[in-house]
Amino acid sequence: MNITIDRIEYALPERIEDNEYLGKERPDWDMERVGERAGVFTRHIASDEETALDFAERACRKLFDAEPDAKDEIDLLIFCTQSPDYVMPPNAYVLQKRLGLKESIFAYDFNLACSGYIYGLAMAQAFIRSGMRKRALLVTGDTYSKFIHKGDRSARTLFGDGVAATLVGTTDDETVGMLDLEIGSAGADYDKFMIPGGFCRVPSSPETREETTDKSGNVRTLEDIHMDGMGVLTFINSRAPKQIKKLLKRHNKTIEDVDRYVFHQASKLTLDSLERALKMPEGKSYRNLDRVGNTVSASIPIALKDALDEGAVAPGDLILLSGFGVGLSWGSILYRM
Repeated sequence: MNITIDRIEYALPERIEDNEYLGKERPDWDMERVGERAGVFTRHIASDEETALDFAERACRKLFDAEPDAKDEIDLLIFCTQSPDYVMPPNAYVLQKRLGLKESIFAYDFNLACSGYIYGLAMAQAFIRSGMRKRALLVTGDTYSKFIHKGDRSARTLFGDGVAATLVGTTDDETVGMLDLEIGSAGADYDKFMIPGGFCRVPSSPETREETTDKSGNVRTLEDIHMDGMGVLTFINSRAPKQIKKLLKRHNKTIEDVDRYVFHQASKLTLDSLERALKMPEGKSYRNLDRVGNTVSASIPIALKDALDEGAVAPGDLILLSGFGVGLSWGSILYRM
């Protein structure tokens, strides 16, 4: 039994911050250069009143409108987010209430970012293959803008907000659906992508809210996202290509045998580097970060949904999904549509 991605829907904030907007607000930022390096020109940003839970509800309702029977069939709800409404309870339970899902559902949150979609599909597969559950709703997404200082050019120009909802089912045809996966974790590098203060280890205080400016002019507090961009890029280049090649070799496949790669939409710099490391033919990798930015755990399903809608991915295609980032973590899935 293989698990299948039966449908994806997503929701984005209505508010848009494009490069022209940021350039007017921050004249000292070279937005032309930012666009060239990051590859992001438009990003959707949540209002102060909107949360990831709100966008999750919208995405799920779009999914149920298209798949009316799914609501009663779902017996597993997995919500991946790093920006929940509350410390407790988890978002999954509030979402269950809002959607009116049955009480026999198995619901929980997990905290992960850029590889969260891969990890979430792996969890859904484990539950379904074990016989504990039959059909899953995987919700992935964040409002990272709430953790980014408005003076941090490196993060603010890169990330966008959004949430995706994926309906996961099964097939007895072992030649389609999720064929295989590889997952890795590198906790030794946890501090390359983190929010250092404002929680249990370093509680919120005047000190954690004090603004500092780094040598590149990025303004942050300890309660904002801190990302070692080059450190994360080095990590990705050292882990992801090897993992992808290992996964393909196990199935006697080459880089060229895959019809479409859907990577986490980290940045243009990252995707260019990854494609070079894999010696990938031009046009094999799908990208949509120019119009939505890096949407963290929602980036792979949003990109896959767009690719399907545009015909860039079609039934029968062999695709490879790969995510990498916070943790630090990485994971890849080989999938036949």
